[in-house]
Amino acid sequence: MLPIGMQTSPSKHLFFVTGQPGVGKTTLIMKVLERVKDAFPELKIQGFYTRETRQAGERVGFEVVTVNGQKGVLASSGAGGSNGGQLPSVGKYKVQIAEFEAVALPELQIKGESGLFVIDEVGKMELFSVDFFPAVWEILNSNIPVLGSIPMPRYGRDIPQVQKIRNHPNLMLYTLTKENRDEIGRLVFEQLNSLLSR
Repeated sequence: MLPIGMQTSPSKHLFFVTGQPGVGKTTLIMKVLERVKDAFPELKIQGFYTRETRQAGERVGFEVVTVNGQKGVLASSGAGGSNGGQLPSVGKYKVQIAEFEAVALPELQIKGESGLFVIDEVGKMELFSVDFFPAVWEILNSNIPVLGSIPMPRYGRDIPQVQKIRNHPNLMLYTLTKENRDEIGRLVFEQLNSLLSR
């Protein structure tokens, strides 16, 4: 059963979640991904997710991880790298654009056997890569299903590229809370399952 106010459409194949930091967007995507892998073991899945890196319980940065387990640094606190002073910053974190691109961009290439893309997330750090959003947008305008996440607007302002995704006609967007995330996870899997079973 869809939450009140939500409707499904056979043309919608982009399943994105949004929500406040720490609400469980990546956790939901990983749970849905595991269920999809179990249900469709032959499906060609591409993409990446991002997660915190911690030392002694303290967050020191973020890493990018492909669905096949390749890893790279997305952002780190401190200088991080020989040209650390020239790297863009988000808060105290320096965004490691070259390392992010080396891991993420190959995963965002459409191939003949591409069956599902995971894009977690399209956010401020990732968008420092000038090649990232064009690759994402090409995928969103294909007929290939996508499981992804975008951040909530901050102080009433949305990142322009994120707003563009939010307005995509084939998008199903779910706002997560700690109360509804299990229900949304089941719903997203059921809709993906139905789509991939056709």
